[in-house]
Amino acid sequence: MLKKCTVLLFLTVLFIFHWQSSAFSYEFTPFTEDLLENQTIQIINPLTNRVVKTIIPNDYQLVTNMEDFKKEMEIWARDFAKGFNTQHGFNKPLLLDRIDENGNIIKGRPMITIDEPQLVENILQQSFTGGKVDLPIIFTESDYKQEDVPFLDEVTLSSFTTIFNGANFGRSKNIELSAIAIHNIIVGVGDVFSFNLVVGPREVATGYQVAPEIVKGKLVKGIGGGICQTSSTLFNAVDFLDVKTIERHHHSRTVGYVPEGRDATVSFGGLDYRFQNTTGIPFLIKTIYRKGSITVMITTSREYANILKNELSYEKKGETLSFFVFIGFLLYNLEYIHVEIFWKG
Repeated sequence: MLKKCTVLLFLTVLFIFHWQSSAFSYEFTPFTEDLLENQTIQIINPLTNRVVKTIIPNDYQLVTNMEDFKKEMEIWARDFAKGFNTQHGFNKPLLLDRIDENGNIIKGRPMITIDEPQLVENILQQSFTGGKVDLPIIFTESDYKQEDVPFLDEVTLSSFTTIFNGANFGRSKNIELSAIAIHNIIVGVGDVFSFNLVVGPREVATGYQVAPEIVKGKLVKGIGGGICQTSSTLFNAVDFLDVKTIERHHHSRTVGYVPEGRDATVSFGGLDYRFQNTTGIPFLIKTIYRKGSITVMITTSREYANILKNELSYEKKGETLSFFVFIGFLLYNLEYIHVEIFWKG
């Protein structure tokens, strides 16, 4: 009887040990390439519900090279978002809003960006099981209040005027068209202004004329010649404010309409003039075109102007001294440049 009990106990222990061992081995069975063989990850554009990329994790030897797979996905996410070589990226820059002649807001386009770290993280989470991953898209609107728009032309913060030969029809027309293009553009707090993006292509179909322009140090004929005077005038008006210049280029030879080093040459699809509004307030870009001159003014509301004035003023005996600067007419290379910066009280 004792022998039978001993044998029975032994068999019971053996069974329990075998069961636990089986459970243990099942729970910690590592992933193998066989498990990944048919797995795919589909990256979906949620705006169109279309597949933009299919990833086969097994192609990356995921089982043994998880870190390499992550790096590959980071590179792909960056190239997909920002573009690579001649391939355009998914990201789109902010297209600024503007005001029409009736005071209505004409909407541009929000800045569209891919959250690259989040995209990579989402891919990694699906790496062993496969499945669908939506692109994590971020939309960033221009930072201003619509109720402020009617008042953004109350105060002129700065202005800059340059003069040209109005008898040159082609060049004058190009300056006029580009001045119209940047007129009444709303630049919100933190917004980035791109001259090329706002003005667009310089084409005969849109009215641009053949006129002299500087290319590699030589004066040649080209469609849109003269618009660099518009971009340079804008730069000089904006540069007196606390903005951050992101991109600006000089001509390959001296130009006569601004002092040396104060120009901003542009070329659609190439050189651009870009700045970011770091003043802390929204403002308007306004232009006045006359035969022989172009003026660019930066304006804002009285409320916002007072904010800037307080930041740039000195307090004495409880009274605030208004910040006031006036630079009269400068004679440079036989052309006049008028610069004016003021806050109306």
